[in-house]
Order: sequence, then C-alpha cells, then structure tokens
Amino acid sequence: MLKIFSWNVNGLRAILNKDALQKLITEQKPDILCLQETKAKQGQAEVDFSEYEELWNSAERPGYSGTAIFTKIKPLSVCNNLPTNKKITDQFGDPLTEGRVLTAEFEKFYLVNVYTPNSKNALERLSLREKLWDPEFLKYLKELEKIKPIVVCGDFNAAHEEIDIARPKANHHSAGFTNEERQGITNYIEAGLVDTFRVLHPNAVRYTWWSHWGQARANNVGWRIDYFFVSKALQKNLKSAEIHEKYLGSDHCPISIELEF
Repeated sequence: MLKIFSWNVNGLRAILNKDALQKLITEQKPDILCLQETKAKQGQAEVDFSEYEELWNSAERPGYSGTAIFTKIKPLSVCNNLPTNKKITDQFGDPLTEGRVLTAEFEKFYLVNVYTPNSKNALERLSLREKLWDPEFLKYLKELEKIKPIVVCGDFNAAHEEIDIARPKANHHSAGFTNEERQGITNYIEAGLVDTFRVLHPNAVRYTWWSHWGQARANNVGWRIDYFFVSKALQKNLKSAEIHEKYLGSDHCPISIELEF
C-alpha cells in the first residue's frame, strides 16, 4: 500500500517550529509527502527526515509560495514548474517564477504537486486563473497522462460544490468560490480526473482550510480547497482518501490517499 500525503503548511519553517510536521510524519509514516506554500528555499529550513529524498521548487521571491516533495521512493525523473509557451503573468507577477508546480515521475504514475494562484480578495487574479493558469495546467496534465497515469495533489484554491464550503450562499462572489473557479475544477473532472475524496465520500461535509478570522476553525466554518485527483485508470487502485483535521499548525490540514498496486 502506497500512502501519499499533501499539506499546505503556510510556511515550512513555522510548522517545523511547532513540531507539527514531525508529528505527522511520525504518526502517519507517509511514503510520499507533498507540501505547498513552503515559503523557503532548500537549506533555509531545519529539515531532517533521513528516510526521505527532498525535492524542492522554491519561488524566486524570498519567503513566498513554493512546493516540495519528500519521498521514500526515488523518482525516475523530476520536473520543476509548468511547461508552457504561454506568457502567464499579470500585475502581481509571473506564477511560473513562484515554485507552484513540482512533478515527480514514478514507475506507475506521475505525481504532480501544485499550489494554484489565489484569485485575491478583490478577484484581481481571477482572469489569470480562468484564462491562463487552469487551462495550461490541465493541458500539462493531459500531456503527462499520454505517457502514464497521474496523481495530482495540492491546494487548488477553489471549493468545487456547495457541499465543499460551510457558507456557500454568502460566498458565491468570493475568491475561491466564483463560478469561474468552480468551473476550473469541473474541467479537471470532465477531462477524466477523479476527485478521490468525493468519489469515496459522496455526502461527507469535510473541510481542509479555515480562515484565521472569527474562530472559523473552532466553529468548523471551512472550505474544501485541497484535493487529490487521479487518472480514471488509477481509480481501481484507490483504497482510501482522507482529510486529517486533527493536525494543527497551518490554516490548512493534511489530506491523503492510499493506492494499492
């Protein structure tokens, strides 16, 4: 059984200082751990997990964004970033310089770790999401899938359906729950990717992110914006898909899947 975890840690150094990541690794023993929003370059954080090989894709801008993969299984190949000929940039900069995509190839699948750009509170980055990022990222996934099945995980910064957000009616025009962002998730599914948690737990009301405001986490006023998607070819291998709300240390909680080959 292969156990893969994903967690937006909202600062790797901060979560290590809280011993939160160490606790997750000790208790859950993931074979592969994908992190988003590391906000650090390799060597800046006191990482000492000797069983794991470290893969990093850090933002050019210090203390911002970034992804990493810690894996017990040596990858066959590694690709940093999103291969595209399109210019994906706006007034906030170029997401391709922000360490947002990290891909590791394994024997049976590609693993893609993603930290999707946030649309911003006033939706200034919504157009970039809708017209550039989401289509180009999906195109990349479909190119990989021509070679072998894919596992895609990370923070997609969008809740898909009303069941995925505590207060849907109040947030229909909020970043993370606009029609455009929700359609982006629909497009992944219509292209043949399986939302692992929702396929195994069709009626479960569970969240992966909570605002810092208004005791949102204590009151479980949350959003499900972190996902594991897999190719349809891997659905038969999917044994579990879980959300681990008990792990604190970030405004997100970890999520996981288990695959059996």
